[in-house]
Amino acid sequence: MFDVRCSGLGILSLFPRISVCSCLVLLFATALSGPGHAAESSPRAQAERVYQEKAKTYQEQPGHAEAAWQFGRASFDLGELATNNTERAEIAERAIAACQKALVTNANCAPAHYYLALNLGELARTKSVGALKIVTQMERELTAAADLDKNFDFAGADRSLGLLYRDAPSLISIGSRSKARQHLQRAIELAPEYPENRLDLIDSCLKWGDRTQARRELAAAQAIWPKAREKLKSPEWSASWKEWDAQLEAFTKKVEEASKLESPRH
Repeated sequence: MFDVRCSGLGILSLFPRISVCSCLVLLFATALSGPGHAAESSPRAQAERVYQEKAKTYQEQPGHAEAAWQFGRASFDLGELATNNTERAEIAERAIAACQKALVTNANCAPAHYYLALNLGELARTKSVGALKIVTQMERELTAAADLDKNFDFAGADRSLGLLYRDAPSLISIGSRSKARQHLQRAIELAPEYPENRLDLIDSCLKWGDRTQARRELAAAQAIWPKAREKLKSPEWSASWKEWDAQLEAFTKKVEEASKLESPRH
């Protein structure tokens, strides 16, 4: 934890968050080539409603750190659903400004560092030139968030750092398989029953061709699945569970197929 605290720090444990994985993968693909509450109508409509609510609160309390990072969180969720780069950049830039302003007077606010990093990632997705420069800023902010509160958003800073190091180019950026593995494993150590932590490491092992660890991590994920489902069973988690179940099923098939190919009978 940290000395100067942001009010409402534990609130993210109550609600799911859109995975940052797709954001980071698209970020580097672009650079090299040139969940909230239950939906009332559609994920986009719900994200817009929450965004407007948090924007209004932030406008009324511009000097309040919690209002700033809650706005940053809502901005990230809406940015993930943006239909074009112009919209995504505008949403991200407003959130970045809000989080940066909050950190001027409250440098020890872990959520502000965290959502500053995630919205920087959204902004980087819109750039064909300059995206890699933003990566070092993301690394700095996520590291600060992890140092200030390692447990925030189910070890979200370590989880995001792991994906950042995994997907960044190693020759022209900060990419590092060893650092990626270290942070993804740390996320599991800190929040072992949070499905996304397990799934991200399985996905990474498959990408790296590490079938042995992929099988081991898959078995661990399957073991914690019932307990995790019981712990995160409120309606707000339904969309996340739909995504997580689909990922677990896909990874299970990949691991089983790999095992068949390795079998001496095939």
